[in-house]
Order: sequence, then C-alpha cells, then structure tokens
Amino acid sequence: MARTKFGAFLAPHHPVGEHPMLQFQRDLDFVAQLDRLGYDEIWCGEHHSGGWEMIASPEMFLAAAGQRTHRIRLGTGVVSLPYHHPFNVAQRMVQLDHMTGGRAIFGSGPGALPSDAHTLGIEPMVQRDRQDEALGVIIRLLRGEPRFDYECEWFTLKDAQLQILPLQEDMEMTVASSLSPSGMQLAGKYGIGALSIASTSSDGLQALPTQWAFAEESAAKHGKTVDRKNWRVLMSWHLAETKEQARQEALMGLQSWHNNYNVHVLGRPGATRVEDPWTLMDQTAGGSAEGAGTAVIGTPDELVKAIRNLQQVTGGFGTVLGFVHDWANPEATTRSWDLFARYVIPEINGFTHNMKDSAEFLHDNQKEFMGKAGAAIMAKIRENEKASAAMAITMQQAASRAQGGEWRPSPPQEMAGEPEKK
Repeated sequence: MARTKFGAFLAPHHPVGEHPMLQFQRDLDFVAQLDRLGYDEIWCGEHHSGGWEMIASPEMFLAAAGQRTHRIRLGTGVVSLPYHHPFNVAQRMVQLDHMTGGRAIFGSGPGALPSDAHTLGIEPMVQRDRQDEALGVIIRLLRGEPRFDYECEWFTLKDAQLQILPLQEDMEMTVASSLSPSGMQLAGKYGIGALSIASTSSDGLQALPTQWAFAEESAAKHGKTVDRKNWRVLMSWHLAETKEQARQEALMGLQSWHNNYNVHVLGRPGATRVEDPWTLMDQTAGGSAEGAGTAVIGTPDELVKAIRNLQQVTGGFGTVLGFVHDWANPEATTRSWDLFARYVIPEINGFTHNMKDSAEFLHDNQKEFMGKAGAAIMAKIRENEKASAAMAITMQQAASRAQGGEWRPSPPQEMAGEPEKK
C-alpha cells in the first residue's frame, strides 16, 4: 500500500492583536519545526483583508521558509489567479522553484475572501472562469511552449515565453476545491492535483466521497487522467497526551476563532455565535475519531482512527494536510505537531510495524532465548573456579533481596541520603 504524505496548511489564522512581524517570524519557525520533524509539505495562502489571514504573498513567505529548511516541499495554498497577470504568476513560481532547490508546488484558486475581490474591483461571478483561463496560460508557460499570443478581456500576452523554466522538470500543480465542483473539474480538465480545503467543515466532510468523481468525469471529458495520490485533504486537530488535556488547551482559542473570526469578521453562512466554550468543543470535536466531528481534539490514537476512517469513506487520497490554527498557546501547539510526527505518521505508514512485531517475537520466545543465553554464560562461569565462587555469592545476595515490580526512580529523600518516611 502506498504511503500517505503529511503536511500543514497555514492560511494563516492568527487572532488580531499580535505584532505582525512576530507572527511572520513564528510562522517561519513553525515551518522549520515541520522540516526537522519530517513533514512532507507546507502550504500557505494569499489574503488581503480581514486581519487574521495576514500573508499577502505566499511566494515571498515560502522563499524565506526555503532558506530555513532542507527537504520539506513548499506549496502556494493558493495563488488567487484572478488577482494577477498570469505571466507574473508563472515567473514568480519559476523563481521560487530555483531559490528553493526544486521544492515548489504551484497551487491556485479563484480567491477565497469576497472582500479581496471587492477591493480589486473583481466581480465574484467571473472569478472561477478567470482562474480557469489563467491556469491554462500558466501551464503553457511553465511547460516551455514556443512563443504565443493570448488576448482576453482582462489580460494580454504577446510573444510570451518564460526566459527561465522551473528547476523541476515537471512542477507539480494543484487547484483548491471546496463545496462546488469547479475545483475538481479544473483538476480533471488539466490532469493535475486537487486540494480539498472545505473538509474542515461538516458540509465539506459529507461532500468528500463524491468530490473525486467530479475530477474523474472532467478528466475523461478532456482526455486527461487524474491520480488519487495527487489529492490532498485538509483535516483539523489538536493533540495532547490525554483527551482531557487537549480539550482544555484548545477550549478558549477554539471559541475565539469561531466567534471572533468565522462569525464576527467573515460572517460564514450558517455560523452562529456560541457562548459556552464546552458546547462549541462538543460540536467541533464530538465523535471525531468516527468522523462525526470536524476536528480531532484528543490523543494521537484518536487521530489515527479518524484518518483511517476518512481514507475508507473517500476511497483514498495521497496527502493529509493539517489546518494550522491558534486554538492553543504556542507551546501546546508545538507539542501537538510533535506528537503527530512521533506517533500518527509512523502508525499510518507502518514505520513501527516491524518493531512491534520484533518485540512480540522476543516475548513469545523469551524462555527459549534467555534459557540458551543463560546456559551458555553459566557454562563459561563453571569453567573458572573463582568466577564460580563469585557467582554463588551473587546468587545468595540476589535471593535475600525483596523482589519488586518495574524499576522506578528513588524517592527524593532517599537520593538525598534521608530515610524514606513510612
């Protein structure tokens, strides 16, 4: 079975009030942490309003991240194509690819925030069509087609050809997909990957099983093929050593994110203010391991079950991306991503399977193995008179000591030389 890849989706969603310079630095530190922990990908978005999502240029952020990292791949999640001339987008992606040693992934979308389109004077009804039109041109440029002209109502190209091509022979591309079929249909039309960003909502989760069919139908219509290994699914989680600890750590940050951003700032359809943080916690993470909730707030074991459940109901995908949030404080958030790398990734991909099998094999055969090893040692001891006498004394001393359970550190008073209080 093909291994699943793992990464993070950094919109970002930072509460308003923190110094933006420090937010940028903390996000770059976060990417470096993911790189050290062995995550496969990091994605960051493009937003221009609202205060919370404060990365305006994913290419600039990822170029800086590339200087701090070594192996993690760097995806634009996403470039809002209707906001840019396609030639400039292609040029920036080429430069990013060279500056990061061939680690760039080109993700595109129509633009997520209506306020951004309003500022730029773009009607929402044309955004998805313009994404399609721009993407077709960008693909031609990145693949090095001979010079060509292109003219439409919102941009013009004459004798267009990139002076530098990507460092990668074939830069990976993906499109954002939410509840509507347009993203998946674009992925199929061009034979590229898809990033399901709405899977953190209940409606998005319910739509996932049917979403891939849109890509396959579109690919067949346009003479292309799509592969599930290029399908990325977004999930939300916060992990701790116990479920109670995870819920307590994420409690107030989750409520702030929901009430202050989703409801107050964005006014997401269907989102209403929730005054009791524990009610919101249950709505968000209730039954999360079985896929009933939109997030897993608990232990690594619960998240393993949730990922396996999602793999089953969707028919399979190539990459899980964790939605990056500030539900918990920075220290707890760092530990959550650490726990994921230490326990969830190896369990899903079977990295520890043979280690567990080896431990059980020794357990099942310990009498035979230890018996033979002990017999061999005793045989050598008996060959030496002094060693045999010393062994007899050692055995007598061992027999006189009380036998306890597993080893534990000595109580502090014993370590300090004081008698243990009874």
